[in-house]
Amino acid sequence: MTQALRLGIAGLGTVGVGVVKIVRQHADLLQARTGRPIEITAVSARDASKDRGVNLSGYAWETDPVALAQRDDIDVYVELMGGENGPAKASVEAALASGKDVVTANKALLAIHGQELAEKAEAAGRVIRFEAAVAGGIPVIKSLTEGLAGNEITRVMGVMNGTCNYILTRMQSQELGYNALFEECAQLGYLEADPNLDVGGIDAAHKLALLSSIAFGTKPNFDGIEIEGIQQISLDDIHQADDMGYRIKLLGVAQKTARGLVQRMQPCLVPSGSALGQLEGGTNMVVIEGDAVEQVVLRGPGAGEGPTASAVMGDVCDLARGLQIPTFGRPATSLQDAAPAITGLPAPYYLRLALFDKPGALAKVAAILGDAGVSIDRMRQYGHSDSTAPVLIVTHKTTRATLDVALDGFRDTDVVSGEPVALRIEEV
Repeated sequence: MTQALRLGIAGLGTVGVGVVKIVRQHADLLQARTGRPIEITAVSARDASKDRGVNLSGYAWETDPVALAQRDDIDVYVELMGGENGPAKASVEAALASGKDVVTANKALLAIHGQELAEKAEAAGRVIRFEAAVAGGIPVIKSLTEGLAGNEITRVMGVMNGTCNYILTRMQSQELGYNALFEECAQLGYLEADPNLDVGGIDAAHKLALLSSIAFGTKPNFDGIEIEGIQQISLDDIHQADDMGYRIKLLGVAQKTARGLVQRMQPCLVPSGSALGQLEGGTNMVVIEGDAVEQVVLRGPGAGEGPTASAVMGDVCDLARGLQIPTFGRPATSLQDAAPAITGLPAPYYLRLALFDKPGALAKVAAILGDAGVSIDRMRQYGHSDSTAPVLIVTHKTTRATLDVALDGFRDTDVVSGEPVALRIEEV
């Protein structure tokens, strides 16, 4: 009989339990598809007495994930704890040093330490697989490294955080404000322990760093991503975007240009009729553009027990088949330092400002934009209050650096109340 592939699972939260269920429920199917049995031999978590809804008594138990990673009776170390440092990093390093392959769902770990870990894996003759780290159940890593390997990738973009998309689409459909929906997500358990990882765009930016590395052959460069969250989006913005035929999405874009590598994760306006514009609820979507394939759209659940465990098991099955692919699709030692774009690609921008009710206020705003080199496409005032008047401006194409000069000018004038909202209008 062919020798079984033996798994050691560190982290028995939602995803870890989901992996245990799949291995048990689909044992025959997994063997038929890979040609060998797949079994769990040992697990690790902080509390062995906790009821997780599955019987774990048949597995060896380690309270220390590093000890689990070093066990002689596992072939693949499955890291599902999370965290960019601490036990996650230490145990993955221990697994590689002990001759184990690694499967992980840890986007933060790889976005920050991916280059270092990939080089260690190569030196040890092992591999790190991380399909579950990006977009949950959507096989986007496999698509980039295998299905689209014959393409020069020109752009990768997508909605990669289900919580943010849930909030923005509920604002649209239910006429609820950001604060109310933030509380709703907290009660439903949709938010990370640190909510800013979700609503601040950090979680999605970790994912974008990994996709960008695979797509463009660069070392993961999380620090090079322009990150902006959705906290400043109001119902006014939702309504005004809708009136112009757009939806607001937290959109990640990675694109290699003559100016350098563009990487940004920020709320943008996208056409309502586009695939991204029609994306509802907690669903994720990744759009990949290549010179031969043109455009591929991948849509599916971005989180949850089943979808994420499914992605973990896709990697496990590839290892059971003997498939060996470098961590980021090509040898880690060949990856280039990412050269961030000197200036971003020009685009139209949506601006919302509140102006004090003073004579000449609009003229001052127009002058500041003109002095900065920003041309106005359209402007309108709406919903006048006793003291301020909201003003909507759509610019012609400009760069964010140019627009920032104008935004600084607004802050220095006496006619603009509060912080302006500036959102890129993305061509998708």
